[in-house]
Amino acid sequence: MKNNHFEQMAKRYDTEDRVDLAKIITKEVKQELQNSKSKSLLDYGSGTGLISLELSNLVDSVLLVDSSKQMLAIAESKITNNKIKNARVLQTDFTEKTPEFKTDIILMSLVLLHIPDTQKILKELFNTLNNGGKLIIVDFDKNNNVSHPKIHNGFSHDEMKKSLSEVGFTANEIKTFYYGKRIFAKKDASMFISSSIK
Repeated sequence: MKNNHFEQMAKRYDTEDRVDLAKIITKEVKQELQNSKSKSLLDYGSGTGLISLELSNLVDSVLLVDSSKQMLAIAESKITNNKIKNARVLQTDFTEKTPEFKTDIILMSLVLLHIPDTQKILKELFNTLNNGGKLIIVDFDKNNNVSHPKIHNGFSHDEMKKSLSEVGFTANEIKTFYYGKRIFAKKDASMFISSSIK
């Protein structure tokens, strides 16, 4: 995933539309984080922290991971300004460098569609989780109206379950939870949330 596009977007990333969408996603993810007070959460492809910083009070610690320095700079200023004590940032790309630490929960929200080799990243995330850890993915349902050279046009539930199972995840639950106007490459689309256990 090449940074330059996201580096340039960083300063104007938190648009009203993105903030609204993040609120919808956050509400859905919160249900997956019940009884997680003692757990560590890693937000992969966190961007400016629109979602994970809103979840910081539900977990023990939050690590925002992104390949974009600019995005993380904005996230860091939010952490400071909001006096969030249990969040920190890390600039890295798991598709290029395998992490040397483990975590309890990984969240990946609207990120998978940007990653060309989805199996590779799912494998890296699997290896980063503690045994019994949880992977939460939020992304777009397969959408034939979307065609873009740099992104996947969403994922079917069967395709997603198959990919997760192949990597080694179990208890792969997936459901569509939201339908919105012009939310995916300016097209109407629906989003799913999937929850898997290592």
